[in-house]
Amino acid sequence: MDLIPQYIFNGLVVGSSYALIAVGLTAIFGLMEIANFAHGQFYMLGAFFAYTLTRLLGLDFWTGLVGSVMGVMIVGVVLERTLFRILRGASLSSSVLATIALSIFLENLALNVWGPRPQKIPTPFETGSIAFAGVFTTPERLLMLAVTVVIVILLHVGLRHTQTGKAIRATFQQREAAALVGIDIDRLYTLTFAIGAGVAGLAGVLLGTIFVVQPAMGGIATLKAFIVVTLGGISSFAGGIAGGLLLGLAESFGAIISPAYKDAVGFILVMLVLLYKPDGLFGKRS
Repeated sequence: MDLIPQYIFNGLVVGSSYALIAVGLTAIFGLMEIANFAHGQFYMLGAFFAYTLTRLLGLDFWTGLVGSVMGVMIVGVVLERTLFRILRGASLSSSVLATIALSIFLENLALNVWGPRPQKIPTPFETGSIAFAGVFTTPERLLMLAVTVVIVILLHVGLRHTQTGKAIRATFQQREAAALVGIDIDRLYTLTFAIGAGVAGLAGVLLGTIFVVQPAMGGIATLKAFIVVTLGGISSFAGGIAGGLLLGLAESFGAIISPAYKDAVGFILVMLVLLYKPDGLFGKRS
């Protein structure tokens, strides 16, 4: 019982990273209707960009973090204007196959550029743990939670109280009607894709300070992101956040039973939720 607060905190830290990745995937899938199986590779690229800028080029952590997110957003813009623009309106099977091929390409590109050895992103924080309310943590984990809260608030304010956010919501709801009233759909697609990729890259940077960076991390992130959006409900931002935190908590407590089966908890959770809520926790039947 004494360890329950620690398990809750650990689950929230990991779950917040899942939420960041899933929010980006939700935006891309909900707006463009493309199942992006290469989304986790943006997470991987963000981590490796930060490693390159900080460890190899010697920049400070904060500059490396901003530069990495901007770099991933640029990659997202290039891909949206090329491959993903071609995939608009294509069948689901076409987008799945194309994005799986893209994920394989990006993973092997990272393998050739940075090598297979796991790396660590340096941080400006002192080593050592912080204790409060019976919970032991590190500055990197607190940063993960704090950044997630800030990003969630910024996305909420941006979608609810800005003209661009309202245009994105209108396009989510009815693309043809939004285009008829003069909304630039192409610009919104590019912007949304860049934001989704950038948020995933940010999650990669932050988790790269806690764990290690390696080329295969993108595939695992994609799998977790799809579990989260299924739990929360397709095209639901609130569902992506809640699903990410729920999956993180479930995996944290699942590790009590056996760490070897920790990843299986997500699939069990999806099955249980879909039995009673086929559209996800926050999904709405169309």
